[in-house]
Formats: sequence, structure tokens, C-alpha cells
Amino acid sequence: VEYKAQSLTIYPALHSMVSNVTLQIKEDTGYKTIRQFDINRGNDALNVGFSPYAPVAVSFREVKAASFRLLFDHYSTGSGVTELVLSPLPKVEKYAEKTLSKMFQSPLPYWQEYQWPVQEKVTDAGTLINPKEVLDISAFMQADGTLKWNAPEGNWVIMRTGMTPTRVTNSPASPEGIGLEIDKMSKEHIAYHFDSFMGEIIRRVPKEDRKSWKVVVQDSYETGGQNWTDALIDSFKSTYHYDPLPYLPVFKGNVVGSQDQSDRFLWDMRRFIADKVAYNYVGGLREVCHQHGLTTWLENYGHWGFPGEFLQYGGQSDEVGGEFWSEGDLGNIENRAASSSAHIYGKVKVSAESETAGGQAFGRYPADMKQRTDRFFTEGINNTLLHVYIQQPDDRKPGVSAWFGNEFNRNNTWFYDMDLFTLYLKRCNFMLQQGKYVADVAYFIGEDAPKMTGVQDPALPKGFSFDYINAEVIENRLSVKNGRFVLPDGMNYKVLVLPKLETMRPELLEKITALVKEGGIALGPKPIRTPGLRDYPEADNKLNTLAATLWGNIDTGTIKTHAYGKGMVMDRMSLEEVFSTLKILPDFNLPKGEEALFIHRKINDGDIYFLSNQKAEKISIHPTFRIQDELPELWDATTGVMRPLPQFTKDGETIQVPIELEAYESAFILFRKPKTPSKNKALLNYPLLVSSEEITTPWTVNFDTLTGGPAAPVTFNKLTDWSQSNDPRIKYYSGTAVYHNTFSLAKLTKGEHIQLNTGKVIAIAKVKINGKYVGGLWTPPYSLDITDVIKEGNNEIEISVVNTWVNRLIGDSFLPESQRRTWSIMKDYDQKSKVVAAGLSGPVMIQRNR
Repeated sequence: VEYKAQSLTIYPALHSMVSNVTLQIKEDTGYKTIRQFDINRGNDALNVGFSPYAPVAVSFREVKAASFRLLFDHYSTGSGVTELVLSPLPKVEKYAEKTLSKMFQSPLPYWQEYQWPVQEKVTDAGTLINPKEVLDISAFMQADGTLKWNAPEGNWVIMRTGMTPTRVTNSPASPEGIGLEIDKMSKEHIAYHFDSFMGEIIRRVPKEDRKSWKVVVQDSYETGGQNWTDALIDSFKSTYHYDPLPYLPVFKGNVVGSQDQSDRFLWDMRRFIADKVAYNYVGGLREVCHQHGLTTWLENYGHWGFPGEFLQYGGQSDEVGGEFWSEGDLGNIENRAASSSAHIYGKVKVSAESETAGGQAFGRYPADMKQRTDRFFTEGINNTLLHVYIQQPDDRKPGVSAWFGNEFNRNNTWFYDMDLFTLYLKRCNFMLQQGKYVADVAYFIGEDAPKMTGVQDPALPKGFSFDYINAEVIENRLSVKNGRFVLPDGMNYKVLVLPKLETMRPELLEKITALVKEGGIALGPKPIRTPGLRDYPEADNKLNTLAATLWGNIDTGTIKTHAYGKGMVMDRMSLEEVFSTLKILPDFNLPKGEEALFIHRKINDGDIYFLSNQKAEKISIHPTFRIQDELPELWDATTGVMRPLPQFTKDGETIQVPIELEAYESAFILFRKPKTPSKNKALLNYPLLVSSEEITTPWTVNFDTLTGGPAAPVTFNKLTDWSQSNDPRIKYYSGTAVYHNTFSLAKLTKGEHIQLNTGKVIAIAKVKINGKYVGGLWTPPYSLDITDVIKEGNNEIEISVVNTWVNRLIGDSFLPESQRRTWSIMKDYDQKSKVVAAGLSGPVMIQRNR
């Protein structure tokens, strides 16, 4: 007997399950594959879906067979199935994902994760639910829960729909503060939550005693999705101009109207949810905060079950922030998300939860953090918030710390020396908050939701910068001036890149058409259908009419551009081709083989470029800047030194400046209108080394006995890493040690400068020459200008060096508790752990430069 089938639904066992699946039917002597798909129920946490073992549904063109078989391949341990339903009725494919009851399973959902292909059209209309035949019979429900309904003739399925909690609780929280997550789509619930928590502070603490409380923080969204709220039906109706009630069966995978109509309804629903979360959760909290003289600060993304659209979500907060870890990959999309949201919604500061980490407590120090910090400066971060500071008693050290973050607290060994690092951050933040970010490309992220990042397709050529932009900003904030897309605060772009999607709302295309007509340049394919059910099918007709006008005679062959009004639409072109056509030069162009990261900000009287060497070696680069009438200066945020760069080449449109950057070094290159440029063609951008002499005399080093160091001064005939010492008091030492020595210097000739280069320092050093403090060293090139404090003849040098807690924690693991110098709640180190490099290893060089 043959059986008809149009869909398959698999109900996983109550256990995480990942598998590849193949559905086959028997034909003659073999089996024919009908569908291949994946099951991903690998993460059963509620914050990635309130239905952790949600059914997996697939649809396909109707088949008939006497024998079906399923092949499970590459399945995870513990995988199991409680039920299989092979049905002659179609199903909404992946309805659990499309209704947000099961969301992306890992922390970084990329741009395409909540996009699905168009399902095949169902040919047998008799297998579909007619939306006109879906009746609301709520009025016939009795108080005791029974139904009294005189049903019309026919076969009816009675579906009872209600709203229940997702069961997700707030976290982390104190035991007294744990409860169910609030409805993120409701302003009323947000206000109630604020009153129940923040309101208690306001009521209990007098106003004059809470002057320092300025901001309410919304951390990254990690509480999962939701797909219902109070009064959703009426609110949805007013937004989308149709009644969602007939489509409620779609939430259970039933096809209403058609596969296309069902998917369109779910698209509207997901977009509705994203909008409500942005306006009612983020915007609602902002409103209630403003009522109490507070502002909001938000991380505009979520690693677990984020239901929003990241740009719009960030736009509703007073301030926006990203995050990055001091090592690894976390932060690779969050900071661009924050900076783009800030740029397109007119916010100056772009914060970041900075230098967070996991494991290896006390193992990192500022030099380890600089590379990634500088990288994210070039992605738009300009307000670093160090993560994390824990308040704690001062009697036991290192004391209390968390499994996450670096230890920016007073019990860390280098806390009182990290002013060198924080001064660097302050200088960078200040400079990068000046003027306006310069970008040539705005990548439109599309209208789908949820969305946590955009896509760069076609790829951005080197030497150019970009932002992501959303539909809300295009429709409500974007205009065109002098051939560039302009935002009200002055942020502007040359090219609007449209994603390679089939869908767009006609209202949005209408605005894009108007922008192109005024002189805008758009790159991307012509949309062919609308995404949702609003005004369908008339909306599709309107969209196609607009698209035909705007894209004109662009075809799949040789015609790739169409002029419209003062502007132009382009398709199937790389951005290199687009910029070549428009005669747009790179903003920061490096010769082949040279690499550096950059960001550019335009200020009233010049231009600021921040450059970063991401390599562990010195680089010499020859960048060409898109600057015409300004001259370069170098501003060093590490030392605070500002000086001209007299060596450059101009060609009228650009200027090339030779630049040297040590390992992981950065520099601000500032361009300002010329005053009187030097006529001395021999001047170079970097001093020439005249001589270099190592201090080879023995060093006297004083350690601190409080952390186990020797009481008497120790002589180092040669500078060595403390961890290589045979003396356990030095090998396992953690804290500050002070090095003393003298060196002799011959008389300086005119124009000479003296540099002290200490070689690598772990972790931070501070230097005195002849009793005068001359500066600190924490990052390459580990060099200080000491010209102003040295003298002819003998000079005294004192170098204070602090390392990390790691070696002392390892050393204490060999001792009875009563003899240990440290106490920590973190147990990351034991007798098997390897000691780490520490101290001053040299060579310490006195260098003459001219």
C-alpha cells in the first residue's frame, strides 16, 4: 500500500541531539533521497529557546511510496527520537525556529541565521487551512474551562492558545533577586520591574546621597526569545493592517493559506517582536530612567536567544556599547555592531566592556591587552570600560575575583602602576571621540529579524571603512547631499550596499528610490517580493513597479548600471569596480605586502587617523592618505609626545607618509592645515641611531619581604628572568622589585637625544634617572627619552618592576596553608603549573639618536 507524504516531523527525546538526517523512499530495488537536513537541538538551555527539544519539521513535494526510511548520521551521544510523524499534510518547515521557540544554539548568530528559503508551493489546496475558516470561539469558553459551542457542520480542529512564561530566570542574581524574566515587549512590565528594583534605591536613599548614580546599565541580552505579549492581537493589527488570529495555527506548524502566506505571517511576527523589544524594553526603560534623572547604557546584542535587530535595539538607548575579550575571538562582531548603531543614530561615544577574559586568573597584564584593544579602536570603540573591578577587603590578597574578566582591582600586583595603561586608553578615547567617523560604505542589513550583525557582500576593499545601516534609519534619517548619503548629525557615506536578498518592503524601496533620484549611489540586486503579509499581494505589485523603475534595464548580462535622476543603481559589481567607476580613492592605501589597521575621523580643522600594528614585530609602512592640503603630525598616545612628520610626498589628491611602528604599537597621525613647512629636505620622520651602549655593570635589586622576597638586596651580575632563578624566594616572587645601577655618559652634541631602552618588561616598569621620575614602560618599544634629566658623567638609574600574582600562587601551592602569602577564591594554579616570565630581562641600553 502506498502512502502519501508532504511533511516529516521529528520529536527528539528529552536530551540534546545533533544529527544529519536523510529521508528516502523505496523505488524499484533501491532507495531515492527525498530530503537531507540537519537536526540541531544541541543546546537545551532555555535561553536559546523556551522549547528546548522542539520538533524538527520539514516539507517537500508530495511523494507516494510503500516504504520510507530515515538515515541518521553523525549524531551526538544520547540522541534519541520519541516520535516521527510522516504526514500527507504540509508543515511550515522549521516552524520552531521561525516562531522563536527554538533559537540559534551558540553565541554568535551570523547575518543569515534567521533567513530561510521559500518553500515549495503546495499543489493540493485541500491540504491547506483557509484563513477565512479559522474561527475565534473564545466567547464560548465557560468559566469552568469547558467549551459550549454549536459547531457548524464539518470537521473541525479545536486549538486552544494561551500565553505562558518562558521559564527563563534572570541571571546572574542574588538568591533574593532571582525570578522569571519579565516580558521584554511590554513597557508596563519594564516600568514595574524598574520600580521594584531601582525604585527601592530611589525610595530608600536620599537624593543628595545618590548624586553619583547617573546611569542604568543593560548588559548583553542573554535571556532568550519570546513570541507573545499582552494585547498582541490588537497591537499587531494596528501595525500590519491585518488580523493575525487566523494565522495562529502556524505557531504549531500548520500551513494557513499557503506555505508562502504562513512564512510571511511569521516574518511579520518576528519583525513585530524585534520592534517591540527595541521600543518597549530598551525605549521603555529609557523613558522611566529619564523620569528619575537617569540615562541608559546598553550592549546592543545578545549571545543567547537575542530576538531583536541590533542596530534598532541600540538606537533606543542613550548610550551604546560592545565588548571584547583580551584574547581569543569574542568581540569580533559586537563592537562593529555597537559602533554602527552609534554612528547611524547620532551617538558620539561608543563604549565597550573591555578586556574581559576567562580563566588564568591574574595571568594577564596590560601589554597582553593592547593588541585587541587597538584593533577595536579601529572598529569604532572610543570609550573603554575595564572589566572587571570587584570591591573587596584589603587584608587577604589577591582575594576575591571572578571567573570572567581581568583583575582591575586594588589587590592586583600591578593595579597602582596601571595608570600608564589607563592614560593610554584615556588619550585614545579622547582622540577617537573628536569629529566624525569617516566611512564610504553603508551596508544595509536587510529587514529580517532577529539580527545580530550585518554582512559585507561584496567585500570591502582594503583602505575603506564602513558602517552597517538599517531600514529605520534609511527611511527616517537618511538624505542625500552632494552625492553622499547624509545623516542629521553629519555622518555620511558614498555607497549604500543592498544585501543579496529577494525581499524588501515597498515603503523602504520608495525611500531608496527617492535617495537615488537625489544623487545617491546604491549597489545591489533588485528585490522581487515583499517579505511579509501586510497588504499582500498588492504590496508585491507596488514593489515590482518601483524596482522596475529604479533598476531599469540592468540585466543578468553586460548591463550593470542604471542612472536614475542624479544618482545611479549598480548590480553585480565589486566595490573595487564601483569605486573605480566613481573615481573614489582609498582613504588609507598601503603598498602590497604592508599591513596595518586604521580608523579615520574628520575634525573641524583637520583629520585624525589612528593606526595599529597588529604584528609582534616592527613594521615600516608607506601609507597614502586621502588628504590634500594638510600636513602630518604624529601623536603618541603611549608617551603623550606630539611631533611633526616632515618626510612625506604629496600628489595633489593624496599624501604618502613613511611610518614605523614597533610590535603592537599604535600611533595617531594628525593632519592639519600647514603653517610653515620645513624646507630642510634631509629631515626624517624617525631619528637615526648614532650609538647604543648596554649597561653591563651589576644591578642591585630590592624585593619585598611581604610577598616572600629576600630581605637583603640581591646582586644581578646579569639581568635574568625571575622565574629562572634557583632561589625560590625570587622564582616564586610576585610584587614590585626595584633595580639600581649607574652609567656614565659622554657630553651630548647639539641635536642629540638620549633614549633608555629596557628590553621587554613583565609586567610594568617605572623609571627614575638621578632621582627624577621620567616615565613608565608597559608595551613595546619599552623606550623613554631621558635627555632632559641625564648629565655628563655618572648617572643613577632606578627601575621599579612589578609582575603578576601567578608565580607566588604557584609557589604557595607547595607550602602549608599557614605559611602561604596569598589567599584567593580562584584555584587556577597548583604544583603542576609552570611559572611565568617576570621582571627585567634586558638588555638595558643607552641609545644616542639624532
